[in-house]
Amino acid sequence: MISKTYNPREIEDKWYSYWIENRYFNSKPNPDKEPYTIVIPPPNVTGVLHMGHMLNNTIQDVLVRKARMEGKEACWVPGTDHASIATEAKVVAMLKEQGIQKSDLTREEFYKYAWEWTDKYGGIILKQLRKLGASCDWDRTRFTMEPSLYDAVIDTFIDLYNKGYIYRGHRMVNWDPQAKTTVSDEEVITKEVMTKLCYLRYPIVGENEAIIIATVRPETIMADSAICVHPEDERFKHLHGKKALIPLINREIPIITDEYVTMDFGTGALKVTPAHDQNDYDLGVKHKLEIIDILTEEGKLNEKALILVGEDRFVARKKIIKLLEESGNLEKIEDYKSNVGHSERTNAVIEPRLSLQWFVRMKELCQPALENVMNDNIQLHPPKFKNTYRIWIENIRDWNISRQLWWGQQIPAYYLSDGTVIVAKNKREALRKAQHEMQLFALTEADLTQDPDVVDTWFSSWLWPISVFDGIKDPNNEDINYYYPTNDLVTAPEILFFWVMRMIIAGYEFRGELPFRNVYLTGIVRDPKGRKMSKSLGNSPEPLALIEQYGADGVRTGMLFSSPAGNDLLFDEKLCEQGRNFCNKIWNAFRLVKGWEVYSPQSPVFSAQLAVNWFESKLNQTITEVLDLFSKYRISDALNGVYKLIWDDFCSQYLEMIKPEYGQPIDKETFEATIDFFERIMALTHPFMPFITEEIWQDIRPRGEKESLCVAEYPKAKAIDTTLLANGEIFFEIVTNIRNLRSTKNISPKTALPLTIKTENKGLYQPFEGLLVKLANISEINYTTDQADGMSFLVKADEFFVNLAGELDVAAEIENLQKELEYTLGFKKSVEAKLSNERFVQNAKADVVEKERQKLADAEAKIVAIQESLIRLKA
Repeated sequence: MISKTYNPREIEDKWYSYWIENRYFNSKPNPDKEPYTIVIPPPNVTGVLHMGHMLNNTIQDVLVRKARMEGKEACWVPGTDHASIATEAKVVAMLKEQGIQKSDLTREEFYKYAWEWTDKYGGIILKQLRKLGASCDWDRTRFTMEPSLYDAVIDTFIDLYNKGYIYRGHRMVNWDPQAKTTVSDEEVITKEVMTKLCYLRYPIVGENEAIIIATVRPETIMADSAICVHPEDERFKHLHGKKALIPLINREIPIITDEYVTMDFGTGALKVTPAHDQNDYDLGVKHKLEIIDILTEEGKLNEKALILVGEDRFVARKKIIKLLEESGNLEKIEDYKSNVGHSERTNAVIEPRLSLQWFVRMKELCQPALENVMNDNIQLHPPKFKNTYRIWIENIRDWNISRQLWWGQQIPAYYLSDGTVIVAKNKREALRKAQHEMQLFALTEADLTQDPDVVDTWFSSWLWPISVFDGIKDPNNEDINYYYPTNDLVTAPEILFFWVMRMIIAGYEFRGELPFRNVYLTGIVRDPKGRKMSKSLGNSPEPLALIEQYGADGVRTGMLFSSPAGNDLLFDEKLCEQGRNFCNKIWNAFRLVKGWEVYSPQSPVFSAQLAVNWFESKLNQTITEVLDLFSKYRISDALNGVYKLIWDDFCSQYLEMIKPEYGQPIDKETFEATIDFFERIMALTHPFMPFITEEIWQDIRPRGEKESLCVAEYPKAKAIDTTLLANGEIFFEIVTNIRNLRSTKNISPKTALPLTIKTENKGLYQPFEGLLVKLANISEINYTTDQADGMSFLVKADEFFVNLAGELDVAAEIENLQKELEYTLGFKKSVEAKLSNERFVQNAKADVVEKERQKLADAEAKIVAIQESLIRLKA
């Protein structure tokens, strides 16, 4: 007994458990099958499911389910990223609640707590993905800190160091004072903030004048090393070579010249603070200026600042403005919009900081990653991102890979007491190198100190498509040779450079080939106002609550209805409601069909056979279109094609064409064809809506114990009768016109009406007569080449007359027709004016002109039809 309403709660856990128990998602190398591989963008181990994950993983599941049904050896590898900064912050917070300071622990003790936290909370997001229907091979779940993947990071670090790509040096880096670590350029989010632009007076040594400097960072003046002006700026030529005094501390600094300075920006004079600004650092190196770092790693002023020592940088800013005002060195203050870098991880304001760090030389490593995206060996979908990708790589800087944290892969570098660096896999190997390669035989392991930093999280995740198959540890193992390179990567555009580009670099550097063939870039999920969803704004719904309310299939389709690649999705809960309504539509159609009684007539029912033939072509046409859309990674469009097929073509048209009269049976041949259609439609729909389709597919025919739609054959397109489809469009247009006529004239659908068709092509309509009688409630159909009585409408070149048999209010109809005639005459006049314009006819495209001529012909035919109707009504 089929339940009256579709209840996703009753079926989703049932079928997911069934799929897992029967290991339909598990994969192993099979030389007889084509591999299809996706690696999941590993979510942070600290994370829980959010709307971006929902969209991304739904698309991945659609792709992998379709591949599995196409007979490929589909392998979707799940896993999580250890997320150094985020996880360490969570562990430190947990320890604080227990009254423990990180500084009180050894590294080994801290790791014990970190693993404890990871084991407790780390798998939450992967468990949540099961609710969405994600068909991952869960037995293959990987974690970037598990031993094999940890070792892969260490091995690649050593490899790149030995090749000369990794080096250690003093560079200006992005410092996160809250996390107390460096972050990469890509992890800095620039935000526009309102701040104060302070105009400061720097007295000129030995002169009775001052030079005015505008700055938004007055708290850094104590680190100034020079004032710079443009050499051609007439305002300052008399100051070249002179010195100025830094306000409050009265230290002398030189006035230098450089064409870097923009004369019409600010006051035209720039304070140069090499320790606290990248551009100032470059100027400092060029002019050999002193570098004075006045900030601690927490972002507080240190002893070199001389004043306000120990104050937080932002507290110091407020206090120094007051001190400058009191000393007479503050000229004025203006409100100012400034672009300020914030840490993506902690939201702290980034501090440019000169620091000794580890870096990867990127220019040479990047070349294969650039060439193979530009030549489409690796395709970005949509390709609009190629140019951005190219510009970014062409301007790439060396990658700072060291992080001042404990949680992560510790840098395999060991230091001797004199600072000598030995890069080796472990302390024993480092000692062997020191003794045998450096001839330091008296050394012991106690003389070696390992670098305390860990590598950037992206330095482990850039190996992901390789390391999940242990391709670094065992480069020729069966898995890596079969599954690599992977097929599709689905990810967000904002990590195109964080992660995608780096995986491509790693693929060519460590495997000599691309890591994936296609990159599908999703849009960002935004709220209806266009704002990015976030907890702080309170505009992000709880994904599991949405699944509870609308069902997983409803949410999946809701996410995909309007989510073309690369375009942001303006999410509205109404989309999920639409998805749920779609499920209900399918369910009701299933109940209708399964509720029919069946009989075996002596001969086929012609009108039903015509309907079957028409829908067979319509189904095959849609399958062809959907396959084409999938090949172009237009996933949203493919779903909409399936949606239209089911809602319009199958439910609203086909089922109406074959539905027996109330209480009557349906012929067996039509019923069997309809069951076959339903089965194929469910297979076509399954990648998008796995739960309801499995439920219906299992019930629509008897199945074996271990049969499942998720491994059934994906539909293939058969022959398409294009003539029948074209004639079907004409038929539905006739039905629509008759129904609209009834509606506008307030005539009941139960009233059978006679139809006369004025045509020279009688054979076009005769096959559809039975269906016309049924769908439009026509009492009889006649053909003529002359005029006929009744209200008329045009379809193509033929005129259709519906005799309303006294059902019509003649006076009201005459009034309506006269209004319509007046409008159509005006429309005809406007088209004639356009066609009489020689410039339009000569300059417009031929097809545009032809469309206008067709409009004129249609208007003229309609005028004739209205005038004839008026004559008949007035007779």
